[in-house]
Amino acid sequence: MHADYLVSALVILLVAVDPVGLAPIFLSLTRGMTAGERRRVAVLAALIAFGILAFFGLGGEILLRLLGVGLPAFRIAGGLLLFWIGFEMVFERRNDRKQHTAEVAINTDHIRNVAAFPLAIPLMAGPGAITAMILLAGRADGNPLALALLLGLVAAVVLACLAVFLVAEPIARLLGVTGQVVLTRLLGVILAALAVQFVIDGGRALLRGG
Repeated sequence: MHADYLVSALVILLVAVDPVGLAPIFLSLTRGMTAGERRRVAVLAALIAFGILAFFGLGGEILLRLLGVGLPAFRIAGGLLLFWIGFEMVFERRNDRKQHTAEVAINTDHIRNVAAFPLAIPLMAGPGAITAMILLAGRADGNPLALALLLGLVAAVVLACLAVFLVAEPIARLLGVTGQVVLTRLLGVILAALAVQFVIDGGRALLRGG
């Protein structure tokens, strides 16, 4: 069970956070910074994103309960949201939206808080990643080992983002425009399929509850 959970959780988090896809945006956000300043921005953004995702993974279901929202309903809503993100990735809309968010932040904050916004929020710990964390934590059913493994996966994905940020320029040159398009579309199809599974699981849970 843990092996299946780990594999699906890792794929979902990697696709939702999309470390490779963030590389060109990181470059644009830190344009004009020195290598040391870029490193500080990358590390701070990774720490903030991990804290946010860990919070929603451990306390997201409690928050839903306080709001009166059942986990099956959130699974369905979250699955639909993840499906839309996958749709945007396949049809090349997600990067445009991310780039627009980044440009707005640069104009308003003058890069003073780039690590927190928009790099950590909403580009790394965005709605899709937060939704995925709550859904994956729900699938853990309160199992401490599964939750610990989930936090370990979050740390691994955030570290992957940090590594990508530190080598963003070579990666962008290596992939090229065509490589980035192909990778984004492939990840979008995978995310859409996983999102449909979330909706199916939520529907089954609602039927059992009824």
